[in-house]
Amino acid sequence: MAVDSFEAGNEEQGEGLPRPTGLLDVLSVAAVALDTRGRIVFWTPQAEELFGYSAQEALGKPAAPLLVHPEHLQAVMSLFAEVLETGRGWAGAFPVRHKDGSCRLTEFRTMRLLDDLGDVYALGIAADHSLLQRVETDLALCERLINQSPIGLALLDPDLRYLLVNPALERIDGLRAEDHIGRQLRETLPFPDVDTVEAALRQVITTGTPLLDQFHVGRPPVDPGHEHAWSLSFYRLEDPGGRVLGAAVSVVDVTERHRAAAEADRARRRLALIADASARVGTALDVEQTARELAEIAAPALADVVAVDILDSALSCRRMRRPDNGPEIFRALALKAAHPTVAVRAADSPGDVARYDGDRLVTLCVHTGRPVLLRHVGPHDLPRIARDAEAGALLAEAGVHSYLAVPLIAHGEVLGALDLKRTRTPEPFDEDDVVLATELAGRAAVAIDNARWFQSVRNTALTLQRSLLPDHPPHHTGLELASRYQPAQATSEVGGDWYDVIPLDQEKTALVVGDVMGNGIDAAATMGRLRTATCAYADLDLDPGAVLQHLDRITCDLEHYIVTCLYAVYDPATGQACVANAGHMPPALARPGDAPRLLELPAAAPLGVGGVRFGTTTVELRPGDVLVLYTDGLVETRQHAIDDRLNTLLDLLDEPQRPLEETCDVLLYGLRHPDDHDDVALLVARAL
Repeated sequence: MAVDSFEAGNEEQGEGLPRPTGLLDVLSVAAVALDTRGRIVFWTPQAEELFGYSAQEALGKPAAPLLVHPEHLQAVMSLFAEVLETGRGWAGAFPVRHKDGSCRLTEFRTMRLLDDLGDVYALGIAADHSLLQRVETDLALCERLINQSPIGLALLDPDLRYLLVNPALERIDGLRAEDHIGRQLRETLPFPDVDTVEAALRQVITTGTPLLDQFHVGRPPVDPGHEHAWSLSFYRLEDPGGRVLGAAVSVVDVTERHRAAAEADRARRRLALIADASARVGTALDVEQTARELAEIAAPALADVVAVDILDSALSCRRMRRPDNGPEIFRALALKAAHPTVAVRAADSPGDVARYDGDRLVTLCVHTGRPVLLRHVGPHDLPRIARDAEAGALLAEAGVHSYLAVPLIAHGEVLGALDLKRTRTPEPFDEDDVVLATELAGRAAVAIDNARWFQSVRNTALTLQRSLLPDHPPHHTGLELASRYQPAQATSEVGGDWYDVIPLDQEKTALVVGDVMGNGIDAAATMGRLRTATCAYADLDLDPGAVLQHLDRITCDLEHYIVTCLYAVYDPATGQACVANAGHMPPALARPGDAPRLLELPAAAPLGVGGVRFGTTTVELRPGDVLVLYTDGLVETRQHAIDDRLNTLLDLLDEPQRPLEETCDVLLYGLRHPDDHDDVALLVARAL
C-alpha cells in the first residue's frame, strides 16, 4: 500500500472535486491507517483538522508517540496488538494528543484491514467526542420531537414523494408510515384541493420561500363522516452546500378551532336570522302573508324546501278538540324552495286543503305539540312524510335526506306546522336547527294567531256592515243611481261608513252618506242604528236640517261617537235637491258643459256634539247633472293636502255623460290606494 498514493488521493480530492456536504463532513470524521509496526500510512484532511498534523508531518511516523500521551501508551499498544491479532474491532473514546500539546477526547472506531497482497493494517475512524455527542443529542432530540410531536411531519423529495413520515401524520391520514414511503403526496392527502397543495409545495421548492399556516378542510379516511381542518406549512430542505433535497410539510390539526369558529359563525347567523325574522315576519295582520314571510326567511337559511300548513279548524277560529291519533285537515298557506326542485310538486300548493292520516309526521307534530326530527331520511320514512306514494317518489327523486317538522304554537294552542326538508344542503338537521326552527315558528305563530283573529273579527264587522247597507238601489223617479262600498285595505278594523237611498212620498228620494268615527263591530253597529233612525225620520217628510237635528240628539246618547253625515232630498217635480250637512265632505256637482264644482254648504258640526242647528241649502239639478256624495276615505290621505285631493276628484268628473257605474270605478281607481287606512262609501246620482 503506497503512502504516496494515499496522499496524492487526498490532494486530488481536495483540489479537483467540490466540497462534500454530508453528515461526515459536518462531524469532520477522520480516517487513519497504521501498518503492523504502528506507522501511519493513511492520513485524511479531516485527520489534519482533528489532530493538527499535516499529511507530510504524519505519514510514515509512528502513531503512538505522535498522538498518545505517555501515560496511555501501554494501554493503546495492547489495544493495537489485540485488534491486529484477533480482528475484533474496538469502539470507544480516549484522549488524543493534539499538535498544540493539548489532549482532546476523541471518539474512535478501530478495525483490522487486509489488502490484496495479504498485508494487515489497522484502520481508525475518529471524530471529536464533544461534537459527536452534540450531534447525537441533536439527533435524539429531533427523533423524539418528530416521533412524539402532535404535529404531523413529512419529508418529501423534489418529486413530492414521501421520504419520511412521523406517527402524528399516520394518525391524520390513516396510513402507516411505511405505506407512505415512495408514494406521491396526492395519493394520501384527504384534501379536496390537493392540486392547490401541490402547486404551493412546488412554489416553495422553486423559490425557497416558506408558506405558513395554509388552511385546508377535508374528510380523512379515519373519520369520513365528519369534516376536519388542518393548518399546513411548507419549507424547502437544503443541505449545507445549498443543494435542494426536497420539502418538509408540517400538518397541525385545527379541527376543534375550526368547529368552534364554525359554531360561532352559526350562532351569529342564527341570531341574525332571528333578528331578520323579527323585522320581516308579521308585518301585516294577514295569515297568508305572515306564512309567506316565514317561508321566505326559512329558505334557504334553514332548509331547502319550506312549507307552512295550518289546521283548518284553527284557521276558522273553531275551538280545538283534544288531539287524538286520527287524521287532521291542513290548509297549505305557503311553499318556498331555495332552488328549483321536484320536491315542490310533492307539497300542497298554497290554498289547497289536504287530509293527513294520524301516522304522518306532520300530524304527529301537531298532535304532540313537539318537533319531529328525522336526521337521516330513508326510503321507509318517505311514506310518513309525503301525502301519497306519488309525492313520496318525488321526494326521493329530489334527494330529501333530512326532515324536520315544528309546531306553530300560540297561547298554548297548536295552529299548524312548519315543515322543513333538506335536499342539496349536505348537513342533516341537528338539535341547534330544532331550537332555531322552534324560535322562528313561535314568533310566526303569534303573528298568525293575531292575524286569524283579526281576520275573523274584520270579516264579522264587514259582514255586519254590508248587511246593513242597501243592496243595489232600486229604481227611483227622476234619478239614475250607482253606489260603492270599499273597506279599508291596510287598517286593522272595518270602519262605520254608509250610504242609503230612501224612497219618499210624492216620488221624492232621500240620499244619505255618513261616517261613524271609529272602527270595528261597534262602529258598524252604531252605523246600523243611525241608518235605521235616518229611515224613520225620512218617512216624516221633514226638512233635511231637521232630520240631522234629530240624529244629533240620538248620537249624543251614544257612547263617545262622533258622526259626519250628508242628507239630501231630491224632488223630481221641481228638479231641486235640498241638502243639509253635519261636518261632512261637500258633495260634488258635475254639469254638462260646465266645470265640476263642490257645493258650498253652511259649515256645521258633526252629529253627537249636541245643541247645533243644521241649515238646509237648495240646489238645482238639471237633467244630466251628476251629484256625487262620498265619505272622507275617498279623498283624505296622510301624504297629500286635502285641497289637492278634492281638485283631483273634480278632474275625474270631467265627463258627466259617462255611465255612473264607470264613474264609480274611475273615482275609486283614481283616488284610492291599496294601503289606504279608511273605508269609503260612494253614492252617485244623475238627474233624468
